[in-house]
Parts: sequence; C-alpha cells; structure tokens
Amino acid sequence: MVDLQGQYAKIKGEMDSALQEVLASARFVRGPEVTAFEEELASYTGAAHVVSCASGTDALQLALMALGLQPGDEVITVPFTFVSTVEVIALLGLKPVFVDVRPDTFCMDVTQVESAITPRTKAIIPVHLFGQCVDMEPLLDIARRHNLFVVEDACQAIGAQVRFSDGSPHTAGTMGHIGCTSFFPSKNLGCYGDGGALFTQDGALAERLRVMANHGMRQRYHYECVGLNSRLDTLQAAVLRVKLRHLDEFTAARQAAAADYTAALADLPAVQTPAIAPHSTHVFHQYTLKLEGVARQPLMEHLSAAGIPTAIYYPVPLHLQEAYVSLGYRTGDFPVSETLAQCVLSLPMHTELDREQIQYIVRILSQELQKS
Repeated sequence: MVDLQGQYAKIKGEMDSALQEVLASARFVRGPEVTAFEEELASYTGAAHVVSCASGTDALQLALMALGLQPGDEVITVPFTFVSTVEVIALLGLKPVFVDVRPDTFCMDVTQVESAITPRTKAIIPVHLFGQCVDMEPLLDIARRHNLFVVEDACQAIGAQVRFSDGSPHTAGTMGHIGCTSFFPSKNLGCYGDGGALFTQDGALAERLRVMANHGMRQRYHYECVGLNSRLDTLQAAVLRVKLRHLDEFTAARQAAAADYTAALADLPAVQTPAIAPHSTHVFHQYTLKLEGVARQPLMEHLSAAGIPTAIYYPVPLHLQEAYVSLGYRTGDFPVSETLAQCVLSLPMHTELDREQIQYIVRILSQELQKS
C-alpha cells in the first residue's frame, strides 16, 4: 500500500546525513531539530504556532485537555474515521456525539451538526478524511454562533487547502482553535516511528499545549497542570525536516497517481472513483473507491493473488464497535457511514507509484469486475 523503501532510496543522502548529525550530537530529546522543524512546519502551513508531540492521538488528546473540557461535556464528530478521534474523547470522560458523513467525500456532513448541538456540547472535531477537508466555512460559522471549540483532525490531510467564499486559502489544521496531525510512517508527511503536532493561531493556547505535552512542566520539576509525556524525539524531527522539503513533490506525485487511476477507471460502472470537494484540494492520503454490486472480499483476494495489496478504511463504523456500545447507538443511526463500511476499497497510494504499476492494477481490477 505504501512504498517507504522506494521513497527512502530517493532521499537517502539527505536522510542519512540528517540522522548522522543527530547521532553525533547525542541530543535525542528536545534537540535543536525539534524547534527548527516546528518553525518550518509553521511557515509551510501558515499556522502561527506549531507544537510537536509524540503522535497524532496524543495531539488530539492534548487539544481537548488544553481547552479545559470537563467530564460529561459533549464533543460532536463522525463515526467513519480512525478510532483515535473518538478514543481520546472517551479517555477524558467526555461524550462523543456523532453526525454522519457525506456519501461523496466521506467527510462530515456539516448540515447535520446544528441539530446535534445540546446545552452540554462544547466542541466539534471535523475529520479531514483521506486527504481532503470538511467544508469548514459553514462549520466555523456554526461554532461561532454556538460558542463551540473546533479541533481539526487533520491527521490525513497535511497540506490540503480550503478556499473560503472570499477567495482566501486556508491549510488543513489552521482554521479551528486547534489542529492536529500525525506523522505515522504511512502519512503523507511521515517520520520513521510515531510523531504528531498541533497547530494554533493563539499564542497563549500554544504555550499551554507545550507545557501540557511536557508533563505539565515549564520549569524543571515544577508542574503547572496535569500533562503528558508527549515529545517528538530529535531523530524523528530530523527525518521530518528532510521530508518537509519534499512534501510538495510528494503531494504532486500522489495527485498525479490519483488522476491516472481516475482516468483509467472512468468506464467501470461498478466503481465510483473518489470525489473531490469543490471547496478543498485533495492530497490523497488514500485512494478509496466505492464498489457497487461487487463482492468485496473475493475481489480483494483476487487482487492479492496478483500481488496487489488493498485495504478497507474502515470496515466497522465506530458507533457499532464493541468499545462504544455504551453510547447507545444502533444499526441504521448513521446510514451513510454504515453503507461506506460495506463498499469502500482502497488501492495502493504512495509517492512511488508509476503509470505502469497503475495500469497493471487497473487491468487486474477490471478483469475481475467484468467477471462479476
């Protein structure tokens, strides 16, 4: 699904040099590369402040902690996402409240949000899924009118942009009160382990996040608040500094691969290729199809036999997972998410895909679909 070895081979010289510098310095925690990476990522995204941390999951948890939410407060999000989005809400004693996603972009259906707001609602977490953004302008308007925090889950959408009605561009993660991203190795900007970051335009909030990510400590052994041990280590920061310099070309490679897929699959009636929202660019963390009238498991097995990996993101929406049964949701509550869980299929998507590989994937896929 992701060719990290091929990507490394292309940037090996830069990467090895960067890692060797950290090894020689032996400054493995809070070394200078961490601060430099935060500054460079802030410049790239347009965020006033970037606070690095140990993972995208930690970023989401730190965001909710820093906003001062209390047990029992409600947070609106979606059930069609990776578990971290909802996991951190539950871990803090908050209550996840779901709205469904759109059937075309798979992102939050903003038209459902206002009806989900109650007197206990304190925040909204829109998920910028698979590489494109939620329609943020109307969502931010709802949040302002109801005095709600917005925490963007931008873990799959680094570099994607939203254009507002006045023509102004805004990068994923920089529009809400706090944005969160992940540097898991398979992400568009991935390190060689776990890592994450938070974005905010608020200096006081950035400082609070920074303290909370370091055990609640500003001055050594003096603790201002309950925090986490959630630091991006120096080796990972060095990796990310190298990769950030290549992120635009990585994004262009993904977009080109997606365009080739979409053109090659256009005449297959059993397949719906990814829709691109009119308000957002798409950086294609995943290339996800919707299958119609196709037995998905046999298709995956056939592709696997031909050396083609596939994946299902996500096979069971979160409101139907055992861990969240206490929320009281049932089958049928979020029909779009439930339908997508039954019909989506993701094809390989990474920076090293070439047209020959894509043509092979499409040919095998087409042959099998024609048998159905």
